[in-house]
Amino acid sequence: MKLIMIICMIFLSVFCSDATAGELNQKLSNFPEWEKLNSVQPAVGDLIYPEWMKGEWEVKSTLVDLVAPLAPDIVTPGFESNRQYLNQPISFKVRFIDQSKLKNLAPSYRTPKLKNLTPSYRTPLSLLRRGEKEDVTSQTPLSFTRRGAGGEVIIADRAYNGLNLARAVLGENTVKAVKVDPNSPNRQITFLRSECNQRINCDRQLVSIVKNRATENTADGKFITAEVFEQLFKGSSVPYINTVESTTAYRQLSKVSSLNLAIEANQVTAVYLSSQDPNYFKAVNKPVALYKYRLEFFPIDKG
Repeated sequence: MKLIMIICMIFLSVFCSDATAGELNQKLSNFPEWEKLNSVQPAVGDLIYPEWMKGEWEVKSTLVDLVAPLAPDIVTPGFESNRQYLNQPISFKVRFIDQSKLKNLAPSYRTPKLKNLTPSYRTPLSLLRRGEKEDVTSQTPLSFTRRGAGGEVIIADRAYNGLNLARAVLGENTVKAVKVDPNSPNRQITFLRSECNQRINCDRQLVSIVKNRATENTADGKFITAEVFEQLFKGSSVPYINTVESTTAYRQLSKVSSLNLAIEANQVTAVYLSSQDPNYFKAVNKPVALYKYRLEFFPIDKG
């Protein structure tokens, strides 16, 4: 999947768990060896970013590696075809803002009537490209998150970020809207269009819910987040649920590069089988697919 992204708080302070010292950093260092994260806590409120994340950014996300840990016994359909997207960056805009200003930016949260939802759930959303015939997946969390210090509470504009990411990947005509539940920043819905067999427009709905999270600060200045998402496709068929774990290490560069690069990040997205899958008990707590990304943040000059 090509990045991760999200928005809003329930309380002025956020209750995020700090992972066991160094656990998240160690997990990223151990890639592609990967175990299900144990030190996460239930997600309450939003995850806050540091003040140096505040502002608008052009993000370049690049898939740099992908692994099927349980191959050849278990390989998800579409995994091998995703190799064609290695080192093929996508770009999109994101913003991180003071929480108090979010209400002036976020769109209203309305859930239109959707029907005839027939999703595919095997291929990470960020790996689908414009014009492709594959259905959108439940594998990719559309989100961004982290913690800020000082007078402002810096959060991600989840609706804005998620919409830009989805449209960059799938095309503007495919993605209708991204809405965040005003009662919970951890619940986000992406509304999608697709072509039905009857050659009429059909709508699909992807619900992403952050269930657990953990954070970690390292001695070398990295801020690391881990979030576990439950993703659900709603449609005329039986809804399908999958679990995705995303771990991201952000680092502010001490000096902006000649290319204007200000922040860089490494991200690993781990995909786990749903309990509905016949191979669920074979996989146990092992991921069936791992996707590693390089993220680059370039500030957008409003002048």
